[in-house]
Amino acid sequence: MKTIKGPAIFLAQFIRGEAPFNTLDGLAKWAADKGFVGVQMPSNVGHIFDLDKAAISQIYCDEVAGKLAEHGLVISELSTHLQGQCLAVHPAYESLFDGFAPTHVHGNSAARTQWATEQLKLAAQASRRLKLNASVTFSGALAWPYMYPWPQRPNGLVELAFAELAKRWKPILDIYQENGVDLCYEIHPGEDLHDGLSFERFLDAVGQHERCHMLYDPSHFVLQQLNYLDFIDIYHERIRMFHVKDAEFNPTGKCGVYGGYAPWLERAGRFRSVGDGQVDFTAIFSKLAQYDYSGWAVLEWECCLKDSETGAREGAEFIKRHIIPTAKRAFDDFAASAVDAVALRKLIGIAE
Repeated sequence: MKTIKGPAIFLAQFIRGEAPFNTLDGLAKWAADKGFVGVQMPSNVGHIFDLDKAAISQIYCDEVAGKLAEHGLVISELSTHLQGQCLAVHPAYESLFDGFAPTHVHGNSAARTQWATEQLKLAAQASRRLKLNASVTFSGALAWPYMYPWPQRPNGLVELAFAELAKRWKPILDIYQENGVDLCYEIHPGEDLHDGLSFERFLDAVGQHERCHMLYDPSHFVLQQLNYLDFIDIYHERIRMFHVKDAEFNPTGKCGVYGGYAPWLERAGRFRSVGDGQVDFTAIFSKLAQYDYSGWAVLEWECCLKDSETGAREGAEFIKRHIIPTAKRAFDDFAASAVDAVALRKLIGIAE
């Protein structure tokens, strides 16, 4: 069995305008001081990580890796969440998602999709140069506004949406195949890939593609009231990444899964700093160890109550406590006995 790597931290929520969060060196020192040994790297903030340069320059990739190594860190994976989101945008969200793309494609959905496509391909090449075996993204969403069927969805709408989603993603997945990198979709409400059934539909649409995998984040399943432990049993062969993020669901007579348009503090379902919510991480880490998950445990910090500095420090400690150093031999093999064919036959009374 393999031991999970970690703790790592997703840097996206921590990049901001002031030091130490405005440079890669500053973020690296901060993360190392908090106790992390890996960073999941956003690829949409050029002054932190230049994706265009990383895709073509081994020298640049080596410089980034060297700068992190000075602080005892490595890159766990590259993230293209926002680029993946921009690959497939429903018209209802055109202006909102333009903010995730460069200004020269604003107001032009075809140009934005093409930009996102090229970004995702660059991330495959950069991952290979960085010697990474997986990258994480969002699927985007064409069918999401029709998730709750009222008025009733027209026949064929969902099928058409997933066929179009697969048409956009299949050539990208082929590039990841060429570069030896798994592409992991974060299963996330707001994306067309938001639960097991929607992932299966997409997987079928891309022909069970060898590089099509998923990032597992139990917090999103708590908010959907999906059984996040059964999910591991069902999909463990496709789980190649893991976000350690907590959540709670406390429905009332006024508010349930949909949240009533309330702010985060007032919703029944809320993201919480790790250890403060309802997720059974002891069971999750045990199941992942059981199924030989060999990737990273990456803290994604989102909480409407706790300070982020405290959440990061506690998160590193929490992950360290939960990683299971896996056994090298069976606990009941106290004699470390070798297989003896003759002895085995005698034990059950079979004559030579």
